[in-house]
Amino acid sequence: MSGDHTQPPSDGNALLTAENVGVSFGKTDVLEDVTATVEPGQVVGLVGPNGSGKTTLLRVLAGLLGPTHGTVTYGTDAERPVGYLPQTPAFRPRFTVAETLQFYADLARCERDVADILDEVGLSAAADRRVEALSGGMTRLLGIAQATVGDPPLTMLDEPISGLDPEMADRIFQTVADLASEDGSVLLATHDISGLEAVADHVLLLDEGRIEASGSPASLRETAGTETLREAFSVLVDRGTVAAAQVGRGGSR
Repeated sequence: MSGDHTQPPSDGNALLTAENVGVSFGKTDVLEDVTATVEPGQVVGLVGPNGSGKTTLLRVLAGLLGPTHGTVTYGTDAERPVGYLPQTPAFRPRFTVAETLQFYADLARCERDVADILDEVGLSAAADRRVEALSGGMTRLLGIAQATVGDPPLTMLDEPISGLDPEMADRIFQTVADLASEDGSVLLATHDISGLEAVADHVLLLDEGRIEASGSPASLRETAGTETLREAFSVLVDRGTVAAAQVGRGGSR
């Protein structure tokens, strides 16, 4: 059975529900039976080793890639249910920040003043700067602004912190927290476990295409018997690797 995406009217429950989602490319299983939810007002972190399938999962959840099997359901009737920031956002050169965001706002038929959106992500002072002159961190902030055009209830961010200095990383994590505090939800993939621990309500640990553990940062620390989330992930990934070896789980990702 091939997978699909559905969008029923909002009933006040989960904004997103993934059930038994799998993705295969040829004989390679990239995701296996992933089940997860995102609730309103949550920051949900998606973490895992390189090659664990995080980007593929985000693309499926954002509706950009169809699952091989399983379903993804959006619990909202919003015209734009999901906003998505890819790992390496790219914008048309020679346009200013404000012009770029206005372009996306027009596409989404968004009536909000783009100046307000830029203010929300801290880019008001850069509104007249050309996009090619932006730093890496400012480009990510513009990408977050673009992802939130049209006020989607759920914003997905793929590695928004990668390669940034600590000050800019903190700024982006604060922006993530602000988005969730305004009745939105954010699902982000990141390797910055310390920063994630400060803002996440729920965390999904993906390894070799499977969810090995999920829960609040506190519950994951308790399960692993560790003091930090980073230590907990090391323990939980090791447990999953041992369990996989014991049951003879094969295949490549």
